[in-house]
Parts: sequence; structure tokens; C-alpha cells
Amino acid sequence: MKLATIAAGGGTNAAVVLPDGSYLPLGAPNLSSLLQQDQWREEATRQAAAPDAVARSVPREGTTLLNPLPVPAKVICCGLNYSEHILEMGRELPRFPTLFAKFADTLTDPFADLDISGSESVDWEGELAVVVGTALRHADEAEAAAGIAGYTAANDISMRDWQNRTLQWFQGKAFDRSTPLGPVLVTADELDPEAGVEVSCYLNGERMQHGNTASLVFSAARLLSYISTFTELRPGDIVLTGTPGGVGMGMNPPRYLSDGDVLTTEVGGIGRLENHIRVSSRVTA
Repeated sequence: MKLATIAAGGGTNAAVVLPDGSYLPLGAPNLSSLLQQDQWREEATRQAAAPDAVARSVPREGTTLLNPLPVPAKVICCGLNYSEHILEMGRELPRFPTLFAKFADTLTDPFADLDISGSESVDWEGELAVVVGTALRHADEAEAAAGIAGYTAANDISMRDWQNRTLQWFQGKAFDRSTPLGPVLVTADELDPEAGVEVSCYLNGERMQHGNTASLVFSAARLLSYISTFTELRPGDIVLTGTPGGVGMGMNPPRYLSDGDVLTTEVGGIGRLENHIRVSSRVTA
């Protein structure tokens, strides 16, 4: 099942994507709210299977796809997680995941223009994101896997000059409205990252990144299990699982985003993000 947050008719709704591409609104303003409902999965399935589902749906034309999860309590990200990329960089596979956090303010819509000011080293990081569906605390991997609502695509746009100012990455990862998310959430019963999902990122049509989630050191379930040992994860929380090789910082010479670039992120089985880049150098602290 594919779910989305849409804008249509002057309001926003959580919605099921029907087979004909139309959107069936559900009883919540967005997926963050929907996932708070105890029986959200059963209700969405029931609504989609109803005989009048198509008649009650909203056509694709005139509908805008929004950030599906606008108000997560937690956004946690993993770095250095694709084994092939780690090994090709001459590093040993990590024993523990490298984690950092974002604010909900960092997230934006799947087709939003990304307006970045104050950085001269704006980089791309296409990623698979896992979305929590039930509360998890001290969960083992099986419990964590059962608690996954689904998956979506993200791009962890990174301001490398800010990121490298200190040993802590946070300031280079938390610019407002810099992390596109979406376009839909695919429920966990329809997507298996451990079996392999392709993650690609394109700059002006040129493929810069290509990886497969089968090579993740820390699977989605393992990440959720690990994180849940020190903080409770709740429905609607988001964990970004890391990016494959091919980021601009790793090139010789480094290559960064420029004003007017178009960045496309594709995750197999989920869809694509497409973002026009607006970069200005004003304001440097």
C-alpha cells in the first residue's frame, strides 16, 4: 500500500494511492497524524477496498504531494552505512552506527525548491528513510521489524563547510527546509530493503550515486532496535539509513550544488524526489 500527504481543494489530507493513481483521502490531515491512530493500517486498507473508493478519490491532476510526515517527534540519521562504499574508502566496517539528529523543520516537500543561503559547499545524499509505525523501546530486531510502518525517500542535503567547522555534524545537517522527503510512504509489507532496494541520485540528469540497500551494514530493523535502547521511538518518527558513494565531497576536486541545478533522488519501489536548487552566499556566521 502506498500512502501520501496531499494538498487538494484548499486542505491537506493523508491519502491512499489507488491503483489508477488517484488519491483516497483518509480521516487525518497528514501521515504524521494518521500513524497516531491505533488501527491506521486496517482502516486505510478497508477504505481502499471499499466499492466506492474510486468515486470518493481525488484525481492526480490538481493534487500536490507534500512532505508525507510533517511533524515527526524524532528525525534520526545514520552515516557511513553502505558496506561497499566504506570498504572502497579503505575503512573498516563500523561496530556501531554513526548517528545524528535533525529537526522536523529540516524536512520539506518532495518537489520543493531548496533555498540554501550561507553555504558554499552544498552536497547531496540520496537515502532510504524508514518510518516507525508503533512505539519501540528496548526492541529486539524482530520487534523493530514488526514496528516499521514503511519506507520513503529522502535527500540529506549537507552544508559541508558548516559540517566541517567542528567534529559534530549537526550544524551542517539542520538547515531549515533542506531535506526533501516523499513522495509517498510504501508500507513495509510491500518493500524489503534487506532483499535489496536501489537508491540513486542525479544531478542535472547525470547519475552521481547508485547503491543497493542489501549492502547496508545496519539494516532498518537493526537501526530501530539500536536507537530504541536509548530513546523511545514513536509512530511517525523517521530514521534515514545512510547514503551510498558518489557524494560531491568525495570527488577530486569536490563538486557541489550550484544555483539552478536540478537534483533528482530515486528509490526503487517508492518513487522520486525532484528539487530545483537555489543557492545564495549571503549570511555566513
